[in-house]
Amino acid sequence: MTRRSVRRSVRVLGVASGSAALVLGLAGSALACNIKDFSAEAKCDGEKGVIVVTDTDPSATEGTVSVFLKGVGGVESKVGEQPVKGSKEGVQLTFPEDWKPSATYRVHVKAGNVDQDIQPDLVTPSTACKTESETPKPPASTTPSPTPTKSAPAESATPTPSASESSSAPAGTSDNAPSPAAGESNLAETGADSNTGLIAGVAGALVVVGGGAVWFGMRRRGTRNNG
Repeated sequence: MTRRSVRRSVRVLGVASGSAALVLGLAGSALACNIKDFSAEAKCDGEKGVIVVTDTDPSATEGTVSVFLKGVGGVESKVGEQPVKGSKEGVQLTFPEDWKPSATYRVHVKAGNVDQDIQPDLVTPSTACKTESETPKPPASTTPSPTPTKSAPAESATPTPSASESSSAPAGTSDNAPSPAAGESNLAETGADSNTGLIAGVAGALVVVGGGAVWFGMRRRGTRNNG
């Protein structure tokens, strides 16, 4: 075996080894965990909001996913943290979060050689998840309701005094005077009242006096005629 053949063999082995290393390196890079294997999305689970992080890392590298809510002035509040082990088909992590419309969340991934945030930051939809109070109500009926009829006013239970009864009361009677009885009201209509006896007595006396005067006058006239 000559030196030339040995050199040629070494050269071939070197090229083969380099090619193998390059292939293995590329294969390792393809299987290594990458931030691009992660994605985040804000969704609705019924009436509640959730944030779903998907890991499609084919190397199944174990790691941790953390979610932070970005507030005003750069202040952050931690929503939650969960372990993850991805797969080529994709593994999903669900973070319960009653997110508000147009809110911003930072999702951080730490797995293998990855220690980065998912870019760009997660921005929630402009419409929140619907609740029962936001469920549209059926339109009100357009059928007009019947107008209640007005009932005639009930007649007064107290009888109204007739004209004859009101006229039977003597004029000028004081309000405090007792009301005359039914029999006395009839006497008032015929002219009889409490002075009837007195008037009758005076009238009788005048009749007697008049009769006596007539008798006395006729007697004197008869005496004169006889003389």
